[in-house]
Amino acid sequence: MHIDKAKKRISKHLKSGFKGYPQITLEYFGQTAASANEVAVQFIFEEGADVQVERFNCEEDARESELIQSTIVKIIERTDVKTVLEIEGVTIL
Repeated sequence: MHIDKAKKRISKHLKSGFKGYPQITLEYFGQTAASANEVAVQFIFEEGADVQVERFNCEEDARESELIQSTIVKIIERTDVKTVLEIEGVTIL
């Protein structure tokens, strides 16, 4: 999947706000605020359930990685999530 298409699909889910569970939260991490080389995908199946976390690393900016963004889209599709949230910015490691 092309990077722009993947980012557009993720953005569409982000704009719809909280719609219930299952829910995915995206959080980007990096050495500086300008570049994120890691993303944590936090999955919550239902309210009060334990959070499952999957982390992906790359050498480039994860927000611009076609592989990582396409993987996030696949996770959203396969888990049939109702809510996608994103923690803004890059959390400094």
